[in-house]
Amino acid sequence: MAFDPTIAAIRFGSGLHPQLPAPKSAGAMLKLLRGPDVMAKAFPIPVYGDLMPEAHRLRELARARKKLGKRTPKMEAEVKLIRANDRERNAMMLRHLIARNLDTEDGFRERLLRFWADHFTVKGRGGITRNNVGTYVEDALRGRITGRFGDMLKAVVTHPMMLVFLDQPRSVGPNSFIAGRTPRRGLNENLAREVLELHTLGVGGRYTQKDVRELAEVFAGMSQNIDKGFNYMTRGGEPGAEVVLGRSYGGEDPKVEDIYAVLHDLALHPDTARHVSRKLVVHFVSDTPDAGMVEEMAAEWQRTDGDLMAVYSVMLNHPAAFAGPLTKAKQPIDFVCSALRALGVPGAEVAALNLGRTRRNLAGPMILMGQHWEHPVGPDGWPEDEAHWITPQGLAARISWAMRLASDQRKTLPDPRDFVGQALGDLASEPVHFAAKAAETRMEGIGVILSSPDFQKR
Repeated sequence: MAFDPTIAAIRFGSGLHPQLPAPKSAGAMLKLLRGPDVMAKAFPIPVYGDLMPEAHRLRELARARKKLGKRTPKMEAEVKLIRANDRERNAMMLRHLIARNLDTEDGFRERLLRFWADHFTVKGRGGITRNNVGTYVEDALRGRITGRFGDMLKAVVTHPMMLVFLDQPRSVGPNSFIAGRTPRRGLNENLAREVLELHTLGVGGRYTQKDVRELAEVFAGMSQNIDKGFNYMTRGGEPGAEVVLGRSYGGEDPKVEDIYAVLHDLALHPDTARHVSRKLVVHFVSDTPDAGMVEEMAAEWQRTDGDLMAVYSVMLNHPAAFAGPLTKAKQPIDFVCSALRALGVPGAEVAALNLGRTRRNLAGPMILMGQHWEHPVGPDGWPEDEAHWITPQGLAARISWAMRLASDQRKTLPDPRDFVGQALGDLASEPVHFAAKAAETRMEGIGVILSSPDFQKR
């Protein structure tokens, strides 16, 4: 199938826009991706390190409270202010994420970032991490989606948010110095299991429970704190060599370089190439991926040592990439971004919303649609299948939000007959064209188009 600008914008990007052009070719999409990250500068999102002053202050206040046996009114007020700032920052990060999707000509970058954030899912576990998953995405992923998978894997696995999410700071080697002094401390396999099962080889990969255990022993000693961020505790590492997938790592004294070595090898493993390539195709193209497309991407992965730009190029240049029809259901975040974008809502308008309107107009409706942003059910992220997203309750929430959006934008709404092409290009079905012509008001027509089955697909 030849390159199709409309499919490129909807399937691989943030949707069609009334003023911004759709991609002209796969090469043009890749050129933008290689270029400067314009939206990151236009709508900045903090990184994890930016949270540390607040984390330090909360620690100081907790210590003062313990010393006094109570929290003074002044301390109480300061804690409330920090918590309020935390909630506002979380709302700002959602607004800026959406704003980036509204103003970008580089929609593939934004969609790739959401793919990788889902592939390497984390959830806040309380304290400073609870509402700040966006800082991890910005920190560990955004600048690495055009590099090598191995570099991204190392950044993610050693990131404080991932370590806390999977209880890694509690894990020490069974024969480590710390285990000898503190018998209640032991090995935790959570991170090792998720790295093998989700992040690299996949559920069907060629590994055993023994590999999980050995990898957990390589990882033992990885921790984090608010002073250093990632912190490797030699005294918590497991002495001696560990064998993972037939390769030996480490020696008499554990060291952090052993962790980087095993992650490097996992990133280049053929099963990793196949598993992640398949996930990319399932996410962007079809729940029943073209086997040839997956194999070509996996082969390029191995040929280039996990060069992600090379893998994306194979995906975008494969005939199946632009084959119709659109079959994937838009997740709520995709639906919200593409609807606002189709109406030409400026990113600055969304970025300027206050906390209450962010919750009322964006975060709250997305929860009703089935996506509590940054709170997936488990470490495997958000489901890909349509049945999870297009439910009676979820669809009702989409319709309600679309109608309200049309009402909110009523002063600048286009003619529904024109909006069909503005939102769906030449992919709109005859029933949608008919509904646009039959609508009694512009609000009704726009709401119906945004609620239509055609617009729910990508």
